[in-house]
Amino acid sequence: MLVALGFLMVATFMALIMTKRMTPLLALIIVPTVFGLFAGAGLGIGDMVMEAVKSMSSTAALLMFAIMYFGIMIDVGLFDKLVDGILRLVGNDPAKVVLGTALLTGLISLDGDGSTTFIVVTAALLPIYQRLGMSPVVLTCVAGLTNGTLNIVPWGGPTARAAAALHVDASAVFVPMIPALAVGLVVVFAFAWAMGVSERKRLQREDPLRWGPGSVMTAPSGSKGSTNTKTPSGGRGVALLEKVAVRGDGTEPVTMNGTALDPNRETLRPKLFFFNLAMTVAIMVLLVLDLLPLSYLFMIGTAVALLVNFPRISDQAKMIASHSSEVIAVVSMVLAAAVLTGVLSGTGMVDAMSAWLVDVIPTSMGPYLAILTGIISIPATFFMSNDAFYFGILPVLTEAGAHYGIPAVDMARASITGQPVHMQSPLVPAILLLVSMSRVDLGDHHKKVLWRALIVSLVMLATGVLIGAIGIG
Repeated sequence: MLVALGFLMVATFMALIMTKRMTPLLALIIVPTVFGLFAGAGLGIGDMVMEAVKSMSSTAALLMFAIMYFGIMIDVGLFDKLVDGILRLVGNDPAKVVLGTALLTGLISLDGDGSTTFIVVTAALLPIYQRLGMSPVVLTCVAGLTNGTLNIVPWGGPTARAAAALHVDASAVFVPMIPALAVGLVVVFAFAWAMGVSERKRLQREDPLRWGPGSVMTAPSGSKGSTNTKTPSGGRGVALLEKVAVRGDGTEPVTMNGTALDPNRETLRPKLFFFNLAMTVAIMVLLVLDLLPLSYLFMIGTAVALLVNFPRISDQAKMIASHSSEVIAVVSMVLAAAVLTGVLSGTGMVDAMSAWLVDVIPTSMGPYLAILTGIISIPATFFMSNDAFYFGILPVLTEAGAHYGIPAVDMARASITGQPVHMQSPLVPAILLLVSMSRVDLGDHHKKVLWRALIVSLVMLATGVLIGAIGIG
């Protein structure tokens, strides 16, 4: 009975959020409450949920203050100068432009928000792609691939969900996977360079007089997206993006105005750039060293960032309020997940379902459940949301793995390796935003990115196994 109720609850939850009949927040609260009552939880369901809420409090705090911190860093202009430096570095060489796309996406992805990342990257680099006559599909492929790989940072979503669902510390999931992340990024940058070289050769074939080996690489005159402004190698970096850059169809000017990198925004603090950079680097170092709890680390970072960059109390209040919508959306989701995980564990559904899985899975495959979880996460997170997978499927697999001596934290680490593929899913609003802003067909994007994302996911999984972060029972 509990097995049937458990699987039916997960299936109902997944169906409601995938068909958009209910938002994930409401589904996380209502569906398990109904099924928990059917399972005989009675008034004890409240204690089950509150126990789960306590275990998720540190994850909620981490997400809240990490989102605020990186949002403030974008607001004060920390990434503006980094964009400027990248644009000066890449110049007009298509191979360097594509490599710069990966680098810029990686830097902005540290805020954990895919939509913000894609807005900044597209606003900064699409005019350059158009001016040089480069394919925007390359931009979407590299940006999506890089962001998906870095989506495993603790405040990015999946790691926090895995930690919350399995009641483990987010840093315990992420830090041992840093080598796997590094190897994954190396593969991403190798793909970026190869695509850049391919673009360079394509342009040379199409217009050998302008793009030949001995010629100066300048934008074809009259080409779509060309402008009369100087190139990034002229030394004006972000400033050139304030000029109008025509889209591919000759309409709709693309500028930095109104984007996250609007050069005229009031929140810029150019005199504090080096302080903000040093503080961010220090936080990243402390994160890796694991000397302080991540949530407290970002609490301190956010407080110092607000105090130094916005000394006036009124300005501090405005900055906090400006990021409140993002914070509420993410934190409320994590806390609502306590209802699902609390009911699953409190009613005994997870135990019953895991026992059933143990009976179904061949004994010879049991010790490899962590690896199987990583492989399952690749298609599962593409065809369903992270919420459905991490709160619905992962706890069941983890309970089954426990019977073979596989720690929950190992299962969590394996489960996040499918994120490079997940971020390309049409269920992810951020990727739809990316292809829309770039005027790219989603099918064209998938043709170029999916097989590369699959390779990156498998490389990260294999690396995790080789370094011992993902164990075998």
